Amino acid sequence: MIKIAIYGKGGIGKSTTVSNMAAALADKGLKVMQIGCDPKADSTISLHGQGPMPTVLDLIRTKGNDFTLQDMTRRGYKDVVCVEAGGPTPGLGCAGRGIIAALEKLQEKGAYETYRPDVVFYDVLGDVVCGGFSMPMRKGYADAVCIVTSGENMSIHAAATIAMAIENFKGRGYARLGGLILNHRDVKQEDEKVQELAEDIHTSVIGRLSRSDTVLAAEEQQKTVIEAFPDSEMADEYRRLADAVYQAVISC
Repeated sequence: MIKIAIYGKGGIGKSTTVSNMAAALADKGLKVMQIGCDPKADSTISLHGQGPMPTVLDLIRTKGNDFTLQDMTRRGYKDVVCVEAGGPTPGLGCAGRGIIAALEKLQEKGAYETYRPDVVFYDVLGDVVCGGFSMPMRKGYADAVCIVTSGENMSIHAAATIAMAIENFKGRGYARLGGLILNHRDVKQEDEKVQELAEDIHTSVIGRLSRSDTVLAAEEQQKTVIEAFPDSEMADEYRRLADAVYQAVISC
């Protein structure tokens, strides 16, 4: 089992990227689990296509500990196991608490032993890397972190901050930096800017995604591109990315 945390600035396309990689690897026969670590709890919608699902924090708030592993999960495309951490009641509590609660409950209720995934993806909001938001980086969780970025200044700034956190955790046996994923926004000198960032943080750009209307068309159907448009060039881009990320994590 390998565990991969995908970080990046909010709105950069992490959930779309992760869900399509999950679908691509599931198509190859791998057993995949995707854990949404964003308070919006919308990471896995395109995999199961059933609208919002119960989050771990919702279950804890309403049932205490009186719920099952199956209550926490939903099966999606090609049996991808979907989990949403959720967030606190608006205005109360810390959003990172949902991540901590979700990961602790998954272990407590034997998720990894029951589902025996080959690949676990954590989809993590990365504007800040503190408290619960750093949880997937910690020892025993993700093996590696990949960062989704574009050439936009705020996205690059967020990616650099995430990389700094990984570097600061390096001596504790935490997750390694697996590389950057460039999700194009077609800004000026985008490839050059992201390549420069990769060199600055001593990593590589392991995959590139085009800006494409195919992605929006799939999201309107609440599906991944892999499911909705399997013969499209964009689906092939996600397949190549999934293979590259998988190999990068194994080798790093």
